[in-house]
Amino acid sequence: MDSSLYSLPCSTIELEVANPTYQWVRDSPDPKLLSVTEEGHLLFQNFQAADSGNYSCTMSYTEHGLPVSQTFHYRVFGYHVLGGLEILLVFHSKLCENEWTKMFLWDLQERLKQLEVEQRCKIHVKATACFPSADNPSDEFVVQVHLEVSFFGPNWDEQCKPQGVEVDTYCYRKTVQQSLEKVQQAITKFFKEHVTFHVTGDDISRIVFTTVFVGFLEIKKCSKGYGQTKQLRRCLECCIVCPPGTFSPPTNRQCSPCPMGTYSTIYGRAFCTHCKDGMITQGLGARSTTDCVKEERTKQVDSIIRKIPLLLLIILPLVLGTNMLFIFASCYWYREYQLSSPMTSKTAGITKAVKTVTKFCGISRQSLQAGPSAAALSITSETDTSEEGEEESLHGQLTPAKAPSLAAVSDDTPAVLELEDKTSVFEIPSTNAGQ
Repeated sequence: MDSSLYSLPCSTIELEVANPTYQWVRDSPDPKLLSVTEEGHLLFQNFQAADSGNYSCTMSYTEHGLPVSQTFHYRVFGYHVLGGLEILLVFHSKLCENEWTKMFLWDLQERLKQLEVEQRCKIHVKATACFPSADNPSDEFVVQVHLEVSFFGPNWDEQCKPQGVEVDTYCYRKTVQQSLEKVQQAITKFFKEHVTFHVTGDDISRIVFTTVFVGFLEIKKCSKGYGQTKQLRRCLECCIVCPPGTFSPPTNRQCSPCPMGTYSTIYGRAFCTHCKDGMITQGLGARSTTDCVKEERTKQVDSIIRKIPLLLLIILPLVLGTNMLFIFASCYWYREYQLSSPMTSKTAGITKAVKTVTKFCGISRQSLQAGPSAAALSITSETDTSEEGEEESLHGQLTPAKAPSLAAVSDDTPAVLELEDKTSVFEIPSTNAGQ
């Protein structure tokens, strides 16, 4: 980042060809003029985050009378080593008005410009605050100024001549550490020589800001638009420029995807750009304005609303038809139930009772003879106790309507269940194997 001069060869290998020509192209929506040497090297001066991107170089020449061309592709991205300095300045003043504070800060920055050039660094005001003094709150105010120093100023790496990527990274680290010590000494000396700052205005002849405290804090964080992505193997702790579709605010060490409804088109963005006219993106990490579309949810709602009448025309007839079919079927079943005769109901009851008793007593269904038209039925069943288990015939007789009675069962006589009142009476075989 902010390298004073860096060159990228067209080919990573030495090719001995006659009269080659070179053409460099950058894959960028905002192309700019590229500086190329006679040897085909692409030059970067004061490298910035936006200079990162994909580059390609085509080398053309003639071999054995035939035209030949080779294209080499590069991915170039900026990075910087960790290192920085924060300075806290405390001043006393008689006024605490925003207008006078701005004038004081402007004067302070103008005086620090010479120090920036000498130390090859960048100094900018990060924050300010003004409040009454604790010792004399009615007549004295405290002005706090928070400065941030970047060691990557113009020509900061002048002593690190390109000697290879490993050597360059080591030299960068060493240079930043040396700059940290030099800047602290220079700032301390500066405020010892400039204890008071005089600001003049139209209404008040002069306001004095007196330096009472200077404090330093070494920081190791990434610059805005950079994050520790660990893409550079030779320097895993280095901060790499955030690619399009991502961003990194000044207080963050990571590159984060652009949120929904925002995008970033270039490298090294601290914040993403919002889509216009309330448009949104399909997902996170949008990297082009074409990724901004009309809200998909609105499209779906509009589509559903337009389809509601058609859905009603399809669903309502089906619902009405189903309801009418259910009503007609219910009426039909109810009418059939009312027209059923009592005799049929009684016959059905008799048949059910006979099946229940048969299942309980273990009698074969094939031995039962019954008719629904009979007024009364008496069935007697006698079974042979022989091993063949021959079945005797069933005899039915009509009995007057009486309550059902169960005949007494003894060891000598078979048990007989007499069912009267139009019920069946049959004989149960004795449990005595000798009868």
